[in-house]
Amino acid sequence: MYITNQPKIAVLAEQQGVDWIFVDLELLGKVERQGHLDTVISRHAREDVSLVRAALQSASLLVRVNPIHEMSREEIDDVIQRGADIIMLPYYKTVKEVETFLQIVAGRVKVCLLCETKEAVACMPDVLGLSEIHYIHIGLNDLHLSYGQTFLFEPLADGLIEQITSMIARTPIEFGFGGIGRIGEGNVPAERILGEHVRLGSTLAILSRSFCHIGAHRTVSETEAQLFQEGVWRIRAYEQQLAVATADWLEQNRLQLVADVQTVVTNLQAGKGMLS
Repeated sequence: MYITNQPKIAVLAEQQGVDWIFVDLELLGKVERQGHLDTVISRHAREDVSLVRAALQSASLLVRVNPIHEMSREEIDDVIQRGADIIMLPYYKTVKEVETFLQIVAGRVKVCLLCETKEAVACMPDVLGLSEIHYIHIGLNDLHLSYGQTFLFEPLADGLIEQITSMIARTPIEFGFGGIGRIGEGNVPAERILGEHVRLGSTLAILSRSFCHIGAHRTVSETEAQLFQEGVWRIRAYEQQLAVATADWLEQNRLQLVADVQTVVTNLQAGKGMLS
């Protein structure tokens, strides 16, 4: 997945092999939850759904709406009319919210739940008993905050993501988690995270902000297009290597990821100590 509301950038991503273009309408409560973090809070508009829809040829269009609120029916109906292929429900905490969402969508498009609260984890067994759920993505930004953790990859290192995905894996629902950057980069290298996607059976990932720095309102340069193409190609090439990885190799990769995450957490906590 790649998040953008710019048709030219959406076309670039599609041409370079991105499967889903992601228009993000979620704003309710997000600034309060994530405003202190170095995360991107998208400020896309419903009109962007129509513009991106008109530009795409083959990629699916995913639209994240707001959490269930008094205007959810109107918002979801409008997004469907504008051409969304998949609608994502974020920040749910109860089975009732998921039921309301599914009732409004009424099978008109595919749905993706965004599991990103400890309450969503707790009600996952009951949610999995509902019909017409096609995908579940696990959002690490809000999930690590929900559990009072320091670093967004802690839920992957401490076994929580495996606990969640093992429940989903017993159903036909496709699932994924978090975002990935460029191969060879990051405090926790993207290849470590990709190894966990393969080990856990994940089929969904978001290309993170660090994957390619393309301005929101600029023409895409040739250099940026080449960087994007190279980045996706290297991920696909590494996926092919992982397809033949042994269980022992994947376990060693997991252990190294745990060590990498602990190093980051230790450094972050030490930094907080110095600040205080």
